[in-house]
Amino acid sequence: MVAPLWTPCQDRRQEPKNANPKRTHLNRELIQFPDGVSNRTEAIHHRLDTAGLKRKIGKNQVQAIRIVLTGTHADMEQIEQTGRLDEWCKDNIDWLRKTYGADNVVSAVLHMDEETPHIHATIVPIVQTERKKQKKEQTVKKKYRTKAPAPRLCADEVMSRANLIRYQDTYAEQMAAYGLQRGIKGSEAQHISTHEYYRSLIAQGEDLQANIAQLLEEQEKARLVDSRGGTGKEKPCPHQGRN
Repeated sequence: MVAPLWTPCQDRRQEPKNANPKRTHLNRELIQFPDGVSNRTEAIHHRLDTAGLKRKIGKNQVQAIRIVLTGTHADMEQIEQTGRLDEWCKDNIDWLRKTYGADNVVSAVLHMDEETPHIHATIVPIVQTERKKQKKEQTVKKKYRTKAPAPRLCADEVMSRANLIRYQDTYAEQMAAYGLQRGIKGSEAQHISTHEYYRSLIAQGEDLQANIAQLLEEQEKARLVDSRGGTGKEKPCPHQGRN
């Protein structure tokens, strides 16, 4: 089963707990940066600066989106063992460029330092379509001269529900050659972020520790009762006095 996962792009300041530092050297960038650009952050800014945007970028506006591309552990292990990992990477880059525009795909890193090989791609959500009018604009009768579509930053359009469904369909088609299948359409299953996943594990661990502490406390109380010959409050055994 295969399905891309999209999240707002954030700097990865802390390595995942399941990453193996001895395999970090196997990770590799699959996109060649422009001249003068040396990392992902610079690549994002370079795209924004050279895209010809007419509007000022808002303070809280999403400037980049991260996409995780992978399959199940068994699927990716099969791809790697049959020597098709490089081919799989190329097909992923091809899909990214066809889907989001070649210039908008600013980074794609193959991660080999975790249990399952996967790609972390970064796109800048710049579109060329005409901006949709707000409801208040639609009610105004005054007509404005239609402007030719200009590049604009719009994560909402890139991440619309219709587009997300289309992305999963086209990605499954691209990955069919590797035996990967699309996730179930209409599934109510929800993805959670790495941060939420680890926070859940920590919470489960704390609950487990609390349960263990409670059991140990109860065990200690039972031991004290036995050593003292009972507290005097125990009910008599129902079989006492019977022959």
